[in-house]
Amino acid sequence: MDASGAAFDAALVEEAARKSALVWVRGPEGPARALWHVWHDGAVWLVGGPGEQPLDGLGLADGVRAEVTCRSKDKGGRLVSWPAAVSEPAPGGDEWTAAAVELAAKRLNGRDTAAETAARWRADCRVLRLAPDGGPVLRPAHMPTASPAAPPLPSPAATRSGTPSGLPARRRRRAR
Repeated sequence: MDASGAAFDAALVEEAARKSALVWVRGPEGPARALWHVWHDGAVWLVGGPGEQPLDGLGLADGVRAEVTCRSKDKGGRLVSWPAAVSEPAPGGDEWTAAAVELAAKRLNGRDTAAETAARWRADCRVLRLAPDGGPVLRPAHMPTASPAAPPLPSPAATRSGTPSGLPARRRRRAR
């Protein structure tokens, strides 16, 4: 790939990650999971742990590779997927602190002040950096034709129950 193609791919990854509220991350273990993030210092940053989004079951650890997928802001479909190198900076370090400030600013429905949030994350949570590690594997004009849909994961929230007794009566009234 020439330099202009690589620059376009890097700009596409950055723009998609900046505009997307969620990214789908597939680690070495388990299925892909939607996670909120911030784009900071050339990478996607995530926070997870008690009181935050769950990162367990993905196998994300320092030095592993993951795949990150962003959606299109206007159409909502998959826009770009790229390989990422996962790193976990030391809590309280300069890189960790700068990322924690960005994450805390974007945190919706936070129950703590920014300082309390950072202290809680330092004690109980993990802050991960997912830096692009190579060109996109999926991008516009290079998408697969087969559906990537997967069956839903087992969950007590997904169990099917009977139809409420009042529902058929409402349907009959509409038909008249």
